[in-house]
Amino acid sequence: MTVEERDDHVSATVRELRHWLAGNLPEDWQQAVRAGDGEALAAITADPARLSAWFETLGAAGWATPQWPSTWGGFDCGTDVAAAIRDELDHWAAGRPMADFVGLTLGGPTILEWGSEAQKQRYLPPLARGQERWCQLFSEPGAGSDLAALSTDATRKANGDWVVTGQKVWSSFAHESQFGLLMARTDSSAPKHHGITYFLLDMHSRGVRPRPLRQLTGEAEFNEVFLDEVQVPDSARLGPVNEGWRVALTTLMAERSGLSGRPVVGPGATDQLARRARQTGAWESPVLREKILELAVRERALQMATVRAFVQASSRQPGAEGSIRKLVHGELTEEIGLLGTELEPLGAIAWTPGARQPEATSRFLAGKTYCIAGGTSEIQRNIIGERVLGLPKDADPERDRPFADRERG
Repeated sequence: MTVEERDDHVSATVRELRHWLAGNLPEDWQQAVRAGDGEALAAITADPARLSAWFETLGAAGWATPQWPSTWGGFDCGTDVAAAIRDELDHWAAGRPMADFVGLTLGGPTILEWGSEAQKQRYLPPLARGQERWCQLFSEPGAGSDLAALSTDATRKANGDWVVTGQKVWSSFAHESQFGLLMARTDSSAPKHHGITYFLLDMHSRGVRPRPLRQLTGEAEFNEVFLDEVQVPDSARLGPVNEGWRVALTTLMAERSGLSGRPVVGPGATDQLARRARQTGAWESPVLREKILELAVRERALQMATVRAFVQASSRQPGAEGSIRKLVHGELTEEIGLLGTELEPLGAIAWTPGARQPEATSRFLAGKTYCIAGGTSEIQRNIIGERVLGLPKDADPERDRPFADRERG
């Protein structure tokens, strides 16, 4: 397919979606968006019953999961078409929320690649329709950047099922999720990457205790999750025993691509900075104008690189090159948050009690998020050096050492 043919296909799909939305999105919802009535729109989208009904309609029609195979309710779309669909849904405030990122962006693709037919039938339809929320149970207090060093233990019972004990941390929305993507160690005699198994954990199982963690922003999206002798059926195992690292790579690649910015060239975070600078008078400073311009150029370059990557990868899974965009996006987000405090320094450090937190404060406090989530910037640099540039890996004398011996060492 030529570039022109692909563009025509994307445009045709967006037109089809707009026609579908005109006939299915509630009229008062459409009117609120057209009128720019944020208050009315907030009231509509704050109604759980309306959201649930809408997500059911959206998912049943396939628009929530366009990249999925048609067999499972999708359109077999490439990443470029799916991105255009998400952008149009976001324009109408009709897309799935960030809280569903793990399920849609990470869980769905991983289950599609590694799941049995029974697992796909059980998990994919309710995920597409917004009926079940998912969280990610990967990181641990002693296994963050070195994820393969995780020590949560899964011991197999005589009947083939599992007993899981351990602790996870930084699990977004775990306190309100029905299922979790869980990695646990099932063979401590094997090297660390080869003794891990991947599970689809029912978060309502006895022994699962999520505890929200208060963040700098004042929100409590993250959780630490305690697993105390949790009974997990073997039917919840995703992929082969002790091959969980291979399964997890599917999840991690999807996560890095999903956290690398939107594949749309146009107004972004730096445009909001420029507007705010005009409102506060900071635009009169040539130094601040130059800083905004520099970040704007970098943001547009990232947008174009993301669009190009999505078009080129429309027929395959995300690869290591996603680490480049994820790295740039994370560091750009951090710099934008910092610059925002220069535009309105007073608003960034104080506000009226009970009032909404200023945008500058939120961006600054959350600025490090994308430098950490989905693999730190340092880890992304390692991936880029080794898998993109082909540089030699650092020697690891313990790479093939049994995990149990490594722990004692």
